[in-house]
Amino acid sequence: MSRIIGNRYVCRMETFVRAGADEIWAEDTGGPGPALVLLHSGVADSRLWDPVWPDLTGKFRVIRYDCRGYGRSPAATEKYTQLGDLLAVLDHFDVARAHPVGCSMGGGTAAEVALSEPQRVTSLVLLCPGFSGYAWPEEPDLDRDYDALAAAGDEDGILRLGLREWARAGSEPFVVDLMRSALRAEPSEERYQQKGKPVFDRLAELSVPTVIMVGDLDRPALIACNEEAARRIPGCQLITMPRVDHYPPVREPQKVTETIISHTKAAARRNG
Repeated sequence: MSRIIGNRYVCRMETFVRAGADEIWAEDTGGPGPALVLLHSGVADSRLWDPVWPDLTGKFRVIRYDCRGYGRSPAATEKYTQLGDLLAVLDHFDVARAHPVGCSMGGGTAAEVALSEPQRVTSLVLLCPGFSGYAWPEEPDLDRDYDALAAAGDEDGILRLGLREWARAGSEPFVVDLMRSALRAEPSEERYQQKGKPVFDRLAELSVPTVIMVGDLDRPALIACNEEAARRIPGCQLITMPRVDHYPPVREPQKVTETIISHTKAAARRNG
């Protein structure tokens, strides 16, 4: 599929990328521009980026994909890691170096690739990132509510619980559909996904320009995590967004787009 965006001719390629025994749905606009790779959250699929997609594809080569079991990607059938799948996607599209833009779960993966494969990362934009190794506080009431709903097989109740916790700025149909997609991924994800190496205590080792964006309606523990992460990452810019929950690209697409564009341009100037 091809189309003209601004003055740029964009050829969109949708394909399935082989990752071990499984496949990952991915989309690549192609072109010679700087490569952005968009990594979705654990409460959405790659459609999370739809609100910012048109403006970004007019300026960059943009790649996005659905993690195993999410969106258009089949459920996992074997053990895997998010980092391994990201590298598989980059290798498939022959991307040697990119600007990862990650939301929540995707933000954690973006930080992990910057630490494990620093030569492949030019800058980081992290939207309400979740970092492995962070000491998340105990939440016995939430755990009890979820366990009771799961035991009863109440999928609609689990959906409402997820929206209550993560979509405090509103549960419009698009957000509800994103949450449903994420919940469909849970069974295979819990069975096969392997944890990556903890990154929170290594954030000070990040050597690329980094910005963290977090909404003031996100969960308090997540906000605290992001604030501490910004203090640990050298030179990190922290942006707090009013009236935004765990879906920044949906709630503030213009702000997210402008930040990605300005941050990547600044990183390019820094790298000469």
